[in-house]
Amino acid sequence: MEITGKRLKQSTEVRQAGLVEAALALAAQRSPAGITTGDLAQAVGITQGAVFRHFASKEAVWLAALDWASDTLMARLNAAASTAPGPLAALQAVFIAHVDFVMAYPGVPRVIFQELQQAEDTPLKARVRSLMQQYRALLMALLQQAHQQQLLAPGTDLQAAAVLFVGSVQGLVMQSLISGQVSAMAAQAPGVFTLYLRGLTLKETP
Repeated sequence: MEITGKRLKQSTEVRQAGLVEAALALAAQRSPAGITTGDLAQAVGITQGAVFRHFASKEAVWLAALDWASDTLMARLNAAASTAPGPLAALQAVFIAHVDFVMAYPGVPRVIFQELQQAEDTPLKARVRSLMQQYRALLMALLQQAHQQQLLAPGTDLQAAAVLFVGSVQGLVMQSLISGQVSAMAAQAPGVFTLYLRGLTLKETP
């Protein structure tokens, strides 16, 4: 019985992962709001009723998708930062790692942008806030290191620098989704980061 139970659990976990993967793949192609449980079922080759044996609702699928995206993105960003030779190089590595993640999983920002349009507070919004808090903490740690090493221009507002960093990535993502050319971010990202870094390090002339 224990072996059977273990097999069933593994099967459920695999099926949940498959549904999450399908949800994000479909979100990369069209509005997440229009994706139904029937679409998810068809994508993974099960009946619509079987979806609810693995998730209580469609919202639960999107929550699982955001959990996966948050864990995966932050793991990649932290790994990129940890291997860089200094805080400024780490900021660049984080920037490029985020762009690479979006190019690999364009459905993720579509889900996030779709949810942020909702006026009311939702569990999905709470997941996004949690992700942004983790992201902000990483950026602030790197910016503070750069400040302590006197790598930034005197008087640099670290809070504003963190906001501008995220805004620069989001701007690239938004433009790529509008144009339908997500891969174009790979060529644009280095130039955008160079301008960002110049703003952090440019010293005022007397």
